Amino acid sequence: MERRLLTFFVAWTALFLLFMLTQKLFPQPEPAKQPAKADPQAIAEVDVPDKIPAEKENDEPVPDRPEQPEWLTLGSMDPADGYNLLVTFNTQGAGVQRIEITKVDENNVLKYRRVDVRHGYLGYLASFPNEDATGGAKVGVVGLGTPAAIAGIKVGDVLTTINGQPVTNEQSIEDGLLKTQPGETAKIELVRGGQSLSLSAKLTEHPLDLVRLSSSDGIDHVKGNLSRLSCLMTFAQVNRQSIQPADDAILGIANPAQLIWNATKDSKDSLQTASFELPIGGGELEKANAGAMTLRRSYSLAKGAYVVDMNLEIENRSSAEQDVAYRLEGPNGITLEGWWYVNKISPNFMGGAAARDVIYKVTNSSYQLASGFDLLKKARAEPDDPSEPIFAAVNSSDAPDLSYAGVDAQYFTVAYLPSEGEASLSNYRRFAANLHSDVDKIPRHKEKAVNSSFYLDSGSVLIPAGSKYTEKLRMFAGPKEPELLETYGLSETIYYGWFSVFARFLAGILHFFAGIGNYGIAIILLTVLVRGLMFPLSRKAAINAQKMQELAPEMKKIAEQYKDDMEGRLRAQQELQKRSGFNPMAGCLPMFIQLPIFIGLYRALSVDIELRQQPLVPGIEWASNLGGPDMMSYWADWLPDFFSGRGTGWLGPYFNLLPILVMVLFLVQQKMFMPPATDEQTRLTQRMMTIMTLVMGLFFFRVPAGLCVYFITSSLWGIAERILVKKTLPPKKELGDVVLEGGPAKTEKSSSLAQRLKDRIQPPEPTFDAPNKRKRPGRNK
Repeated sequence: MERRLLTFFVAWTALFLLFMLTQKLFPQPEPAKQPAKADPQAIAEVDVPDKIPAEKENDEPVPDRPEQPEWLTLGSMDPADGYNLLVTFNTQGAGVQRIEITKVDENNVLKYRRVDVRHGYLGYLASFPNEDATGGAKVGVVGLGTPAAIAGIKVGDVLTTINGQPVTNEQSIEDGLLKTQPGETAKIELVRGGQSLSLSAKLTEHPLDLVRLSSSDGIDHVKGNLSRLSCLMTFAQVNRQSIQPADDAILGIANPAQLIWNATKDSKDSLQTASFELPIGGGELEKANAGAMTLRRSYSLAKGAYVVDMNLEIENRSSAEQDVAYRLEGPNGITLEGWWYVNKISPNFMGGAAARDVIYKVTNSSYQLASGFDLLKKARAEPDDPSEPIFAAVNSSDAPDLSYAGVDAQYFTVAYLPSEGEASLSNYRRFAANLHSDVDKIPRHKEKAVNSSFYLDSGSVLIPAGSKYTEKLRMFAGPKEPELLETYGLSETIYYGWFSVFARFLAGILHFFAGIGNYGIAIILLTVLVRGLMFPLSRKAAINAQKMQELAPEMKKIAEQYKDDMEGRLRAQQELQKRSGFNPMAGCLPMFIQLPIFIGLYRALSVDIELRQQPLVPGIEWASNLGGPDMMSYWADWLPDFFSGRGTGWLGPYFNLLPILVMVLFLVQQKMFMPPATDEQTRLTQRMMTIMTLVMGLFFFRVPAGLCVYFITSSLWGIAERILVKKTLPPKKELGDVVLEGGPAKTEKSSSLAQRLKDRIQPPEPTFDAPNKRKRPGRNK
């Protein structure tokens, strides 16, 4: 019987390990490498392409445009200003370079800070190396309300040192802040107008940079991911010239995504607007047999909003009508927060989700996801056409209506939406997912962090001479808060997968218990509630386990008696169990009930944004994010990459204490609950169980700290419950002349139970008084 229970434990553990594997705790194996094409349109922050000269004297000359790119921002980090976002734009391409979430909670603390960065924050400065003899890093932008702005740093300043460390570029600014803490003051030396100045900046926590250039990923940067602005616009078609499948622009003509636009900023009441304009001469479009045009774009951000309103306009300045379509690229460089441990859940039956995936919904269909893993495989297998088409139609009227399209992270989403009052994005004839990565350079086991994005090609429009064509849409950039997403039709992006009913129900209970002010205590209370409700079943299982231990000697005797008769052994064991009142399946029921609870809680912790950034013990950095590992100590500096690498390591860059406690308690429970080994096979099975428990500890090393709290509490409850049950066992009862539940030493009769059971199942062979002659009853001859 003990073998049967051990077998069940092994099966349950194997099922758990299989479940964890399906959650992608370990990265997928590297797909077969294929030749790949690097992104020819990658935008550097300060690189300016040469102008395309006019080729005909009678064509309009190349318009005057700025020589160097500039940066401007919308929103603010100052809580008094009331903005939820701080958005940075680059005039080179008129694209989005960075989006930071600056919303604060009721305690005036950042509601969504970076959980993987603990040093102080000065502000995003879009800095670049200063070419003058003074060296240093030149400041490109200073966002409103940032510590840099409050300290008095201005655009054009040249930073030379931070806390005594030399500064030469953006990364060196981050390096100078690594040993600081939020709330501390940083000493900054800079040069302004030829004069040296010293400033002090009070640092804050690092706001979540929801969208950023890959070069700004810092320690999470993955080789092969390219830095590219988000929301770029270019021509998809000009008269008869169109973009080729493997290209990002029409070759041979002006590419608006590379040119520098004129920019202005306007603020009215609670709305800020950044406007961009790009005049293009006829000579720059000559290879498409097109005349002069002007492109205009604007971005507007309101106070308290997570939505940026976007307007696009194409003006035909030539003397003839022109057939034009535009390509609008989606966001990219979405946050890689904890990509090496996050476990997003994919709605796809086959294949898992990466850290950044393309999500979309067309009319009359459900939420869909194009995994970054699949996009990487496609790009490597088909370098001549690396994008993955979602739909493509001859014209926009034949294409399905698109409810939304975006890029999704674990807790955050950036998505294009219809403009206010519109039901869908209906003017696009082609929608395709793609990557902004050099796919051959993405390292093995880091495929999860690939830079996913998409593009939309509009339907072609005949624009009469002197006329304009306009398009409006919105971009949501914010957290996966259920009520917030419901407002914009994005509710399905909160996806729990299997056992979603349990996950949502448990999340609701957690939120209720969290009213006491701490989610760690809420998880403990939830565990106590679940185990308390299951106590009657657990007590019955404990009694059953006690009976199993007491029957172990008799089971061993039966096994010895029926060494070569498996069927007879089974019948004898069943007879013994029946006479003793032992049910071998009674101990399994609590485990089966706990499995959906465990999976539901795991999913809730992996999806519910309310558990992100919640501390186990307020005020202590350790376990300050119940949605991720507890990160007690950083050990990647002295451990090999095989163990501590991000994505490449078995354990990750942090030593985590809670998984160790979980593993120790599992071993204690196993020692307490397992019956003594009665033979070598049982002993081997128990050793295997110990090994599997240790392996489970490796899996737990990167699960959310909240889940570890659940298992620690559950294990402690189980140990206490077993001790209590032993003291409250029912009175001993005897089976015939055999004491089955303890009592005095066994009698001679009890020691022959196995033989008597065998006699009942298999009567003794008849005897004979002579060869070939059966002895018959009633006859003396």
